[in-house]
Amino acid sequence: MTQIFLTVAAIFGGLSVAGGAFGAHALREKISDRALEIFDTGARYQMYHALALLFVAMLMSRTPSPPLTLVASGWLFIAGVVIFSGSLYAISLTGIKSLGAIAPLGGLALMSGWLALAITAATIKF
Repeated sequence: MTQIFLTVAAIFGGLSVAGGAFGAHALREKISDRALEIFDTGARYQMYHALALLFVAMLMSRTPSPPLTLVASGWLFIAGVVIFSGSLYAISLTGIKSLGAIAPLGGLALMSGWLALAITAATIKF
């Protein structure tokens, strides 16, 4: 599980940098300022949670038997990035505003990931 989370964190981080550069350079003249702002929010949250997932993987590697809450945190961060950032990318690139109804589900997954990480921090024994 640690290797999966570390690999996904690295992929999310790299894609976030690529997405940010794509938005800043290739999309600047092609989409509205509001759409560009939405795209940037997706890239920013993707990077934040790539780093959070990296932390989860590192913590798992130092824990002989990782608690279920820590594993859940990692999966929730992955699901949240895919749903939240993915929906923001789709909204900004397609202009389909109804995709905005999906973003809160991703946000809920991200918040749940942080809650699971907090529970882990409060209960884990080193």
